[in-house]
Amino acid sequence: MSEGQIAHFRDILHELKQELSGTAAHPHEAPTEAVHPDPGPSPKPGAAFDTRERKLAENVDLALSRIDAGEYGYCDYCGLEIGLKRLEIRPTIILCIDCKTLEDMRERRAAR
Repeated sequence: MSEGQIAHFRDILHELKQELSGTAAHPHEAPTEAVHPDPGPSPKPGAAFDTRERKLAENVDLALSRIDAGEYGYCDYCGLEIGLKRLEIRPTIILCIDCKTLEDMRERRAAR
């Protein structure tokens, strides 16, 4: 991955971190509240949201530390590069598509 691509993903991750902390603002608005992913159904209002937001924030920090360590964009399992399109969709991802598919298959088998 080129330095420009690394800088691009670092910017994306910093913006996401600001959104999660509630400090990002649209150009024509004052900061109000963080932009949040859909928390989905939860037994207690806000419980799943808090957990998902906290986990995403941890993953953003992990991705930023992987950038600093020169490991960003490489699969944790096989060590091959993760595709740029995959990173654009989910910049905190740590597995290439092949390893993620295998992991999902193992989880489905274990759930049976």
